[in-house]
Amino acid sequence: MKTAYFEGPVGSIAYHETLGAGGPIVFIHGNSASSRAYSRQLLSPLGQKRRLVGIDLPGHGQSDNAADPSLYSLPGYAQALIALAKGLHLEEATFVGWSLGGHVLLEAAPDLPEAAGFVIFGAPPLAFPPAMDKAFLPNPAMGVGFSAEVTKEQAAAYVESFFKPGYADIAPSFVDDILRTDGCARSQLAASIAPKGYRDEVEIVAQLKRPLAVLHGAEEQLVNGAYFDGLAMPTLWRKSVQTVFDAGHAPQWEQPQTFNALIDAFAAETRKS
Repeated sequence: MKTAYFEGPVGSIAYHETLGAGGPIVFIHGNSASSRAYSRQLLSPLGQKRRLVGIDLPGHGQSDNAADPSLYSLPGYAQALIALAKGLHLEEATFVGWSLGGHVLLEAAPDLPEAAGFVIFGAPPLAFPPAMDKAFLPNPAMGVGFSAEVTKEQAAAYVESFFKPGYADIAPSFVDDILRTDGCARSQLAASIAPKGYRDEVEIVAQLKRPLAVLHGAEEQLVNGAYFDGLAMPTLWRKSVQTVFDAGHAPQWEQPQTFNALIDAFAAETRKS
């Protein structure tokens, strides 16, 4: 795997790329995380089979902080993703987004018409105003994702909410990534959830032309799985949300073999490769 940097309109974006020859898959991480959240994909046999590209969003991981805080928004992150996809000739890739990364994907989807398909998990599509009480489960840790200042104890509590209750195999990198993230990225994201601050994601999935896979951890502590039942998603892969059992908000980490098999199958069925 190699690490490189893409110099785009929002600054230097770090990306981590495997050497697999199969159709490319681009991974976008969640709020206050980094591409390290996808280590169990990038360092797995899937990375040997396919060209996997994990990016660090602006203000996260090894990427630059945004010079303009207004770029810490769904349109700003989408702009960074689209520029990188075009710059690295990944317009026809399969795109996978976790949590915030899934919302970034939905924001970017209309501007990625050649994508093989999109996968979202931990990212219930939201209209405006967002039906937060229906899309998400009540969890006090959620507030950390919108706070400029975060203590190590708060970061640890936030990380615990990513996984099924009692899960123990949590890498220290999850807390480290929260503490590294530019605090403005969290506070500005909260401020950007306003009229015309993002595209209507419910409308996007209803009108999407490309295949869409939705994965959901059976023991989620943050997202309400029943919320998906009320959405129109005509291009939904296999005609249903794919449940990952024995996993919470981060099935890519908790159940990597199951998760990787689903991603590989989706890429194979949508790219025919």
